[in-house]
Amino acid sequence: MLGTWLSDPPGVGTFPTLQPFQYLEEVHISHVGQPMLNFSFNSFHPETHKPMHRECGFIRLKPDTNKVAFVSAQNTGIVEVEEGEVNGQELCVSSHSVSRISFAKEPHVEQITRKFRLNSEGKLEQTVSMATTTQPMTQHLHITYKKVTP
Repeated sequence: MLGTWLSDPPGVGTFPTLQPFQYLEEVHISHVGQPMLNFSFNSFHPETHKPMHRECGFIRLKPDTNKVAFVSAQNTGIVEVEEGEVNGQELCVSSHSVSRISFAKEPHVEQITRKFRLNSEGKLEQTVSMATTTQPMTQHLHITYKKVTP
């Protein structure tokens, strides 16, 4: 997962309370020798290239296991801790806690799941599902990234 990844093709977003949309995204995943990865996700409008969603955090590995924690802060005011496992070419996590700023837009996100998968072409796929105060768990985002730097 280390390196810089760019969406290829644009990602697709859907949710019952939103109009379907597309987005471009750049992902940076690095490490400094600790048992964790640092990440940033920066998405852009596919036509205007204006910034959209921003997210940064850590993927912490529990040594000598396949257990992981995904800790993320988003520009929407959401902070989340997700936990799960790495199995083969997949990393799957689900929310352990979701917190938000007091003036976060409604409906509020209550649960999140993510699946990262390195496919047979060497591309990284991410699928994000979420539940809000008004909607049950539903797929929200799907994107495929091509690695551009190691």
